[in-house]
Amino acid sequence: MDDLPCGIVSFDDTGRVVFTNAGLRAMLGYDAGELEGGHVERLLTVAGRIFYQTHFFPLLRLTGSAREVFLLMRTKTGADVGALANASRTTRGGETMIDCVLMEVHERRKYEEELLRARQAADRANEELAAHARALEAALDREREQALEIELQTQHTQDQAAELEAQQEELQAAYDQLLARRDELEAARIAADDANRAKSQFLTTMSHELRTPLNAIGGYVQLMEMEVQGPITEKQRQSLKRIMSSQRHLLQLVNAVLDLARIEAGRLEYRLEPVDVEAMVAGVVPMVEPQLAEGQLKLTHSVEPGLCVRADREKAQQVLINLLTNAVKFTPEGGEVSVQARVDDSSRLVRIEVRDTGIGIPPEQLPRVFEPFVQVPSQERREREGTGLGLAISRDLARGMGGDLTASSSLGAGSTFTLALPRA
Repeated sequence: MDDLPCGIVSFDDTGRVVFTNAGLRAMLGYDAGELEGGHVERLLTVAGRIFYQTHFFPLLRLTGSAREVFLLMRTKTGADVGALANASRTTRGGETMIDCVLMEVHERRKYEEELLRARQAADRANEELAAHARALEAALDREREQALEIELQTQHTQDQAAELEAQQEELQAAYDQLLARRDELEAARIAADDANRAKSQFLTTMSHELRTPLNAIGGYVQLMEMEVQGPITEKQRQSLKRIMSSQRHLLQLVNAVLDLARIEAGRLEYRLEPVDVEAMVAGVVPMVEPQLAEGQLKLTHSVEPGLCVRADREKAQQVLINLLTNAVKFTPEGGEVSVQARVDDSSRLVRIEVRDTGIGIPPEQLPRVFEPFVQVPSQERREREGTGLGLAISRDLARGMGGDLTASSSLGAGSTFTLALPRA
């Protein structure tokens, strides 16, 4: 245990430390025997103790484990150390014990360069594949025209049979070359797919790497707002609010990129079950009420009681929240947002429609609203800018549950987004 390249601490439900390894003592600067018998909160900063009491220990009591939780620890000399904790709560010898493995956090900027190179390689491969495909199509068109010309010549004269036979041999050779070229294009496509998978892999890795320091930033801002390290002025408090707003926006973008990478990699799992539509709508409405009140908007919803869909409850709520948030964002003050659900008897689908009386979407932009990183240009949009990933992720989630997400709009008259899910 002392030779492991990580810190290990074991403590009971009262927080009494019963074991530490050499790795943990070296990380925090303690000698053997100094920590045993004391409280585990001795190892944490003030913020770490608050997080331990309100989140970490309750999570262990509830689920029995915690994975990749960021903790702020305090060395014997008073320095702060960031660590990722993995812990489990088990019973040994009739006593409940918590075993925690701690890895000190280090930055890994090399992934940024690797991700950039993977993206550039994928873009080049996609461009080459498109050019090869166009060349192949043009060659096939020329071959068809030549074949038609040969057939017409054959019908008109038998005297040209020898010449036509030679031409057919040339065409066969050209066709063989095209087949060889097709194999090359297939190899290029496979290379492009590999590059795309590499892109998704690096996106996932970078998203995980970025969330750790972002969470640390949020934790330190909260500590400063709580004046744990001393009083702050009102100007400083306003600056902290701007920092926290930027941190949340960046964390939202990182999570969106991570979701998109998981969807592209096919790693997203769906737990399909009957979901009551009326209860789902009632559950998400409170989440957008602050934005509705801020924009002085009216929200109405009409759902037939007992109407159920077969879906993943969490992901269906995620799609609905995103549609409502977009509707609020693009609806001027005093406007209206409505949610209606109906059954399409012809397709056995339940269609949940989110309508607004907002600015609408230009006809030329409507086909692109579900593409990643695409945003409809507008000067009337509210202060909160999006990432351009919400609708792309929402449509992929809807299709992953056996449904679809579509849109219709009239410029200046509002938009309607329809989430279609199988009826339970």
